[in-house]
Amino acid sequence: MRKNQAMMLIFGAVLAGGANSATTTTTFAVTASVQATCSVTATTLAFGAYTPGAGAITNNSTISVKCTKNTPYTIALNGGTTVGGTVAQRLMASGANTLQYNLFTTVAFTQIFGDGSGTSKTVAGTGAGVAAANAVAVFGQVLDSATNKAAVPGSYTDTIAVTVTY
Repeated sequence: MRKNQAMMLIFGAVLAGGANSATTTTTFAVTASVQATCSVTATTLAFGAYTPGAGAITNNSTISVKCTKNTPYTIALNGGTTVGGTVAQRLMASGANTLQYNLFTTVAFTQIFGDGSGTSKTVAGTGAGVAAANAVAVFGQVLDSATNKAAVPGSYTDTIAVTVTY
């Protein structure tokens, strides 16, 4: 057989489906793990003007917590940055002068919002997903106490640290 005839026979066999091909397959796993995470923001609690002897003043702030869905968390507040302030009796300062106030978990002003020490309470929640914030109200009150009635005029401030444990 000649070379051309042999090539024609091979080519004809390929066209007629005579060439064999094979395949093989496999699978692979795809995995991920979702880590629990939380973030927190808070609005300013601005009491406004306090007039000694005119009664207590109140206002509130909102803490917004975003956690992965179904992640349990607890919010705690510290005693503030003013020297001498505690969770049980927070203080705002204007220079060396102070003004007493406190933060509460309810509008009834009966339960101090704190770190769980003493009789203070923390606030617990469950994450709704990082796209949805859970809002927690913080109720503040400046009492018209004997100490506050002796307050020196000025602008008073304090800074509260919010800790979310999850």
